[in-house]
Parts: sequence; C-alpha cells; structure tokens
Amino acid sequence: MQKKYPVGLMWFRRDLRAFDNAALHHALTSCQQVHCVFVFDREILDTLPRQDRRVEFIWEAITELHEQLALLAAKHTTKGAGLIVQHAVASDALPKLCEQLSVDAVFTNHDYEPQALARDAKVQALLEKQGTAFHTFKDHVIFERAEVLTLASKPYSVFTPYKNAWLKKVDTFYLKPYQIESHADALAMLPANHQQGVPSLEAMGFEKTNLHDLKIPLGATGGAQLFDEFTSRMDAYSETRNFPAVKGPSYLGVHLRFGTVSIRQLASAGLEQQGAGSEGAAVWLSELIWRDFYAQILANFPHAANQAFKAEYDKIQWEQGDAAQALFAAWCEGRTGYPMVDAAMAQINQTGYMHNRLRMVVASFLTKDLGLDWRWGERYFAEKLNDFDLSANNGGWQWAASSGCDAQPYFRIFNPTSQSEKFDAEGKFIRRYLPQLAKLSTKAIHAPWLAAPLELMAAGVELGKNYPYPVVKHDEARVLTLQRYAVVKKS
Repeated sequence: MQKKYPVGLMWFRRDLRAFDNAALHHALTSCQQVHCVFVFDREILDTLPRQDRRVEFIWEAITELHEQLALLAAKHTTKGAGLIVQHAVASDALPKLCEQLSVDAVFTNHDYEPQALARDAKVQALLEKQGTAFHTFKDHVIFERAEVLTLASKPYSVFTPYKNAWLKKVDTFYLKPYQIESHADALAMLPANHQQGVPSLEAMGFEKTNLHDLKIPLGATGGAQLFDEFTSRMDAYSETRNFPAVKGPSYLGVHLRFGTVSIRQLASAGLEQQGAGSEGAAVWLSELIWRDFYAQILANFPHAANQAFKAEYDKIQWEQGDAAQALFAAWCEGRTGYPMVDAAMAQINQTGYMHNRLRMVVASFLTKDLGLDWRWGERYFAEKLNDFDLSANNGGWQWAASSGCDAQPYFRIFNPTSQSEKFDAEGKFIRRYLPQLAKLSTKAIHAPWLAAPLELMAAGVELGKNYPYPVVKHDEARVLTLQRYAVVKKS
C-alpha cells in the first residue's frame, strides 16, 4: 500500500507507550519512515521545583519507551531505532527538528489543557509555514469534546445522564486497540546527531526524589503490572474503595495521566466484568467515565479552569488576610488538629498520592471548615499530585466546593471526625501517617482533643506540642459556612 508521506515524526506527550497508541499507529501506517521524539518542555519544567516525582516518573517512562521502540524496530530488522529526546521549549524545538529531518508530517495525540492547546496552535502555525502537516488524534479518553451530547445537541453538565449516554454509545469501534507492532517496520534509525539517548535528570537540573522508595511500578510495564493485579480484585472495588487503609483503588491514576496504560484497554476490562455481573467493575467503570466527563466539561466550558462553573458561586466571600494564610499553611502541612485531614495531607506531601475518599474530606475541610477559596487547594494539589490532571483536579475541587457541575449541595458539609470514624474505624491509616498518635485508643485517635488527659499522657500525646489542637470547631465552622453560602441561595 502506498503511504502518503515519505517522512513522519511521532511526538509523544502524555501517551508514553509503544502499544495501542492512536497517533503512533497513524504515523506508522501513513509514513514510509517515522522518527519518534519526546521533549522535556522547558516552558513547563522551568516552573517546577528541582525535585518533582512527575518529572522522574516521565523520565523512567521514556527511558523504557526508548527501549521498547528499539525492540519493535529490531523485530523488523531495523537496528538503532529509538526515541529522540530533547530538553528545550517544545514549540521552538519541534519545527526545528522537522526542518533538520525533512519531516513531511507530525503526528501526535490530543492534549486538552489550555496551555497545551496554545502550544499546539503555535507549533501548527510554524509547521504550516514550513509546509509540514500536523495531525492530532484522540487517545487519552474514550469520548472527547462534543462526542457525547444531549438530545438538544448540548454538552452534558450532569454526570448520570452523561454516563447513561456514554454507556449507550460505547462499542467495540471506540474500544478497539490501535495496532503498532505489525506496522513497526516504518520506525526509522536514530539520526546520527540524535543518538545521545535520554538526558539524565541531573543534566536537566533535576534531582532524584523518593519515587523508587515508594515502590510505584514505573513505565508501561509498571502500568501493566498494576492493571493485572487490580483485575483480580476489581469485583471488590465497590466495597473497598472508600477505606484508605485497605488496598481498594487501582492506583493507576499516574499511569492514566501520562499514558503508560491504554484507556481503551481499561474501559474494555471494566465493561466486560460489568457485563458478567460485577458490581465492583461497574463502580470502577463509573470512575473512568467521570474522567471523560470532566475532560469534556473543561473542553466545552473552559471558564471552569479559573472560575466557578456556576457563576453565582464566585460571589462567595472567602476568608482572606494573615489569619486565612495561617489556616491554609496548617492545612497544607497537616497541622489542623483533625487526624484524618492531617494524615491525608501527610500522605500527599510524602508520596504525591492521596486516596480519593480523603481528597473529598480535605477539600470539604478547606472550603467549608476553614472557609478558604477552593482555588487555593486546587493549586496545592496541582503542585503535589503525581497524577495531577487539570480537568479532574478542577472538577473534584469544584464538586467539593459545590461550585461545579453536578456538585454536592452547598449544605452538605463533611464532618472530618465522623468521616474518620466511618472510613478508618481502627485508625490504621492515621497511625501510619501520624505516628505521634499511634498509641491512642481506637476511640480517641479520631478526636484527640476529647480524650482524657491520662490517656493522652499514657500515649505520649501533648496537645499543642507534638499534635495541635483543632484550628477550628467543626460545628461553629458549619454555621459560618451556611452563612457564607447564603449569597448563592439568594441568587
């Protein structure tokens, strides 16, 4: 079959795998020769701290990807293939690389975040001036943008009808994997001046983190390992997912974020086990659909990236000034005096991960106990989460603050103590991340300020010294929150 382009370039971004990859498939089937590139984009990296688990995760993933591409090419007798890796401003580097390699067309997968869209528009404009085509493909979600609409051809803003429409539309066409290996004979040898491999973290100004100490399975092989392990306990997901001390979640968030797993493969497995009657699979599949839902919200309602989805919620007067900043610092550092909140913040600070139930608890606490703007918490999560994804992070925070689409009612305010008693009844999670409270009884560990002085003394807990008193009283904070949100009720 005659291919359209002599030379193509596959630009990897958040799709770091050499299997079931839409853009890579189209590049290989459309071009006689395909070069592959990943750019550590300085426009993003230069804004990050010198230790960032996400950068190290990406580094590990592309190191493996480089090897996988070489192996795929070698099966077709092409030796010396692999990944061109650059540390540069991507919007400048891509057009220059295309010029050097006489590239006829660039292939890449869609990225939906505002900064990425601006970058891609700039790259496309520069490539057009050079006479180079720019092709992008859907790969990160099952349905994107305007693919699932209401009967009135409008985007959905409520999850359940979106989910029903999603389930009605999905079929083997949308879940079919993109073949790579059978077309890998088009992979080109690395050009002579691009054989230096993957630059070290240190060469890019970064330092190693505790990523390996956390034993997170890395790269596409790590994603496959996690997924295989989760499929054996997917049936129990609906029962185990809310308990942070239990191995309930799939832990695939960071792999979904950087594309070291295929969303089509995951959704197919969820649908298959749901079809076999698995309640756990049905609930897990709903979580994957929430991911699509929030992605299409950001695409169709871009104002939500910086403003309340429901405009009337921007009338809320959040706490400001030094006192508010002090409360925010206590929340960030896990010094609120509420063990479930503080243990959750210790988890994200130490590992870059936070259990989903805890994300809801700490977000509710920030907005409705401390009266702080949800955007403060959203930014903190953006800095800390290994699996940070703008649409999901924004959607989750606006859900907790009641300002988002299909959010919890503003008068629903999580009680951090009862959440702790319900979802960490024995205090196992709290003891892991707040060892200073480990010797407290199961009853006292959820609310140390209510414990008898003798028990506190016996457990080595000194309130105000090695563990703080609560920074607010929940019942009083609840009254203030209802007053604060009254402006919305009047709208």
